[in-house]
Amino acid sequence: MKKKLSTEVHRDEGVFLRLQEEWNPLLLRSAANTIFLTREWQKTWWDCFGEGLQLCLLELRDEDDLVGLAPFYTLEPASGRRVLQLIGGIEVSDYLDLIAASDSAEAVYSTVWESLTGEHALAWDALDLRNIPAASPTLERLTALAEESGAFEVTDSVEEVCPVIHLPATWDQYLASLSKKQRHEVRRKLRKANREAEIRWYYAGDAGSLDDEVEDFISLHMRSAVEKEAFMDEKMQEFFHRMARAAFDRGWLRLAFLLINGAKAAAMFCIEYEGAFLVYNSGYDPQLHPSLSSGIVLLSYCIQDAIDKEHKVFDFLRGEEEYKYRFGGVRTEVRNLRIVRRGSKNV
Repeated sequence: MKKKLSTEVHRDEGVFLRLQEEWNPLLLRSAANTIFLTREWQKTWWDCFGEGLQLCLLELRDEDDLVGLAPFYTLEPASGRRVLQLIGGIEVSDYLDLIAASDSAEAVYSTVWESLTGEHALAWDALDLRNIPAASPTLERLTALAEESGAFEVTDSVEEVCPVIHLPATWDQYLASLSKKQRHEVRRKLRKANREAEIRWYYAGDAGSLDDEVEDFISLHMRSAVEKEAFMDEKMQEFFHRMARAAFDRGWLRLAFLLINGAKAAAMFCIEYEGAFLVYNSGYDPQLHPSLSSGIVLLSYCIQDAIDKEHKVFDFLRGEEEYKYRFGGVRTEVRNLRIVRRGSKNV
């Protein structure tokens, strides 16, 4: 007999406040545990990018116990057909998913599907779930439910690649895992930088100066590439400031800077979360001592620090840049699961 869950649909943003004591504990009980699905990240994204979107968050309970969240919103493209997507966006949140307590997952998926297709179903033409980790049970379970009904077209495709390093116990073991050429390059660049300049690196750690540190990160980010300058518009800058503060308050933020002769040359906006070290974004000054490879030097220090803190995973997040593989990254995927009502293929 299937477990009966109660469902409530939330249309107002007050749900982020009402669930603040239960959201993250549920996430810790799920297979989808990632910084991008924490209440802090989801609320910050909604505050910065939710204007004009219709919130449609499903809350699922087993009696009084919160066992599932489906953080949807409704998007209406030019076609006029209604598309359900996940809070967090495509370009801002690297991993997204439904949140289901592991011991109630089957009931959560079937109840979500009932909410999407049953007698009192939500109004939608397409379910467009982006950045779902390839290992997520959501892919298999929602696909099976959709195909069983026979009323939907289902596609599951690669969205993006997220290289990750599985960290060993020591820095020497890590270096030994690299190719001979890469191992030599890392050592050479660290020696060269420290031989030719005064090198210092640190994580931003003072609450009073955090806003200034984030401004310095944004400046380095925008200087490092034309496309990064375009990415960092006013809304995105607001998001970085808000998320940095929220992550700092929770002890997750690792905003790293490399100083060359006292000047900030490179920065990495990183997160430490549940045993993983995540590189969310980065920037450097291409005009400041370009021969000293400031970005590579800072990355090396951050990897070494993650190993020293006994993290198991160093996650480069989305993007298949070649340097990630040189540093030992192993390919993982995030997927795009699309479920479209038959007859609505132009969604």
